[in-house]
Amino acid sequence: MPNQPISGNDLARFAGPGTFMRLPQVESAAGLDVVFVGIPMDHGTSWRSGTRFGPKEVRSESAMIRPYHIQTGAAPFDALDCADIGDVPINTFNLADSIEIITAYYDELLTHDVKPLSIGGDHTITLPVLRSIAKKHGPVALVHVDAHADVNDEMFGEKETHGTVFRRAYEEGLISPEHVWQVGLRGTGYTAEDFTEAQGWGFNCVLAPEIWHKSLTPLAEKIRTSIGPDRPVYVTYDIDSLDPAYAPGTGTPEIGGLTTPQAMEFIRGLRGLNIVGADLVEVSPPYDLTGNTALTAANLMFEILSVLPGVPYR
Repeated sequence: MPNQPISGNDLARFAGPGTFMRLPQVESAAGLDVVFVGIPMDHGTSWRSGTRFGPKEVRSESAMIRPYHIQTGAAPFDALDCADIGDVPINTFNLADSIEIITAYYDELLTHDVKPLSIGGDHTITLPVLRSIAKKHGPVALVHVDAHADVNDEMFGEKETHGTVFRRAYEEGLISPEHVWQVGLRGTGYTAEDFTEAQGWGFNCVLAPEIWHKSLTPLAEKIRTSIGPDRPVYVTYDIDSLDPAYAPGTGTPEIGGLTTPQAMEFIRGLRGLNIVGADLVEVSPPYDLTGNTALTAANLMFEILSVLPGVPYR
């Protein structure tokens, strides 16, 4: 039988292991279908730090989540063997070294037939993860939900930061440009090209005002049709895609973002895509002492788990 989260009827939810949804913690991904990985770093961020505490807090808040998705009928633990493998041992004093460590870690992880669901950490983590993903799957389609396009050429002379991720991924051929969807972009920029340059590469960009007051189910369906059912897809979800009214605990908040119902229905609409990995990034617990941002992030990670290939619906 696949691994199961510890039930709140067997052990109080404020007790037990500090793993995602209180799943077993393992040393190896061998034999697993899905592995949760923490990447606790924030030295790639440019404004408010604190995302080094994201994985621990998201895991803590995930204790509230039960294994069956009453709203959708998804039962991920009935078919997928899941576990928490702990945290990548990054170098907290050296960003470049941390990026190399993450790539090497995921290279080894992906020698197994497993889908990694990563908890950040700032958005820098996605670049080394994509480098490993592309080694295994080739250039992938990308569903990127974020307030920011993260396509800067450099930041303070650095080429690898949380704001340069998808320019590097494009330049390195890690992603299929015409199958990149960036959803929720908004805020302000330094030039008029900040939100348009990537469209010239083939990226599909959806600005937040285009989806205000709307269901995101039709957009998700459009993305599913565009990408198709067979192409490998990576999903990267920046919590700052949500309006700060819903997720204040993040490093670079922007007003006018998604609501939590929009976020949930959008992820649910991705069911049917060949998702080979995903991450949820930029949760900064020091900026939300209520824990609500981390609680939201944990639930969105469960939503992503629930739309992975092979998940049965009861």
